[in-house]
Amino acid sequence: MSKTFRPWTIDQPLLLPASVRDFVGEGHLARLVLALVLESVDLGEIEASYASERGQPPFDPAMMTGLLLYGYCNGVYSSRRIARAARERVDFMSLVGLDPPDFRTVSEFRKRHLKALAGLFGQVLKLCEQAGLAKLGHVALDGTKIKANASRHKAMSYERMAKRAAELEAEVERWLSAAEAADAEQDKAFGRDRNGEELPDWVADKTKRAEKIRAAKAELEAEAKAAAAAKAQAQEKAEERRRAEGRKKPGKPAAPASDKPDPKAQKNFTDPESRIMKTKDGFIQGYNAQAAVDATVQVIVAHGLDARQSDQHQLAPIVDAIQANLGRKPAQLSADAGYCSDANLAALEEREIDAYIAPGRAKHAAQGEGGGARIAAMREKIKAGGHASPYRLRKQLPEPVFGQIKQARGFRQFLLRGVDKVAAEWGLVCLAHNILKLAQRRNPSPAVLATG
Repeated sequence: MSKTFRPWTIDQPLLLPASVRDFVGEGHLARLVLALVLESVDLGEIEASYASERGQPPFDPAMMTGLLLYGYCNGVYSSRRIARAARERVDFMSLVGLDPPDFRTVSEFRKRHLKALAGLFGQVLKLCEQAGLAKLGHVALDGTKIKANASRHKAMSYERMAKRAAELEAEVERWLSAAEAADAEQDKAFGRDRNGEELPDWVADKTKRAEKIRAAKAELEAEAKAAAAAKAQAQEKAEERRRAEGRKKPGKPAAPASDKPDPKAQKNFTDPESRIMKTKDGFIQGYNAQAAVDATVQVIVAHGLDARQSDQHQLAPIVDAIQANLGRKPAQLSADAGYCSDANLAALEEREIDAYIAPGRAKHAAQGEGGGARIAAMREKIKAGGHASPYRLRKQLPEPVFGQIKQARGFRQFLLRGVDKVAAEWGLVCLAHNILKLAQRRNPSPAVLATG
């Protein structure tokens, strides 16, 4: 007895053309992204750059923006993978129709409008606030190290730079001397009419390499001089305050700041603005990305990025960014010990924010010592709160967000280079995270929830 199967109609033509919007269901994330770019966000800055009518008509900026944002929401970041998905995946087709851009168009659109695209973060954050997803009752701040688009093996220390540049220049000089000697002999034997193709390509390559090393060495020297000047200025101001208060600095006078680079200071030749950073999994060539996360549903309310290992200097700028984004300050803020300093605690006091920042371990806990009156008071405040303290939210908020970004959506390395471009790229990643949170609230279906 034969089994009857459901008809497989792959060769049957459609009597009526299908609408690409019907490629996905009513509650699909692609429809939310389409609604955002068509109805909810202002793309005026992007559209204004297309004033000229010369050349072929460009792709619609709303379509290109939606395509990029939808790609980031799905963990598809490279221009080639986005362009391929626009040809092969029906959810991407529902955004671009049957006219997909090629990968160069996607790449150039992102490069050209990177700052404006990252600027959409504030508009989507306002939508999250209107939907009740960002209440600023409690915000937790943390940072994560993300790889740069550069290998740490392409870096060189200041000490090695001087030696290697001299070695390369000596090699080129020896070859040029040998070439000149050979030229003289051949001129004597055959005459002076020669085609000039005798120098191999590696001579020019090594010359350029030496020039690049010299330039990186000069940058390190300039950075060291600037750091020394800033340190000397800070020491001078501190000394002036002590003299005004009639106090003397205990101990020996501080050694003058050196304006010479540390011999181990490194510069990367692929992305010179990135830095070697220590992570729990070892050292990477990367950047330090920051995110302030609201306690309601883990919406990112502010972000930042730089190339410094420490988090401490990021606290006040991120707090100010929260107010700039939403027009008000958080009631409470928690952070780990990397953000704790007397200056940061004072800054939160001035802004009237209830702070819960880990003070770290006291050097002499029995005597209650460990960093000044504010830090000692913070230690007692967190200890007194116990398990009910809002400080417990410090790990419950940023860590899952970084897990969703890096593990669930696979963002572990930046595509762009240079701190400004990388900071804007991080803004796009945070924007995509908030769109997914907005999708959960507007349509809490299992498919959308699984994406977020």
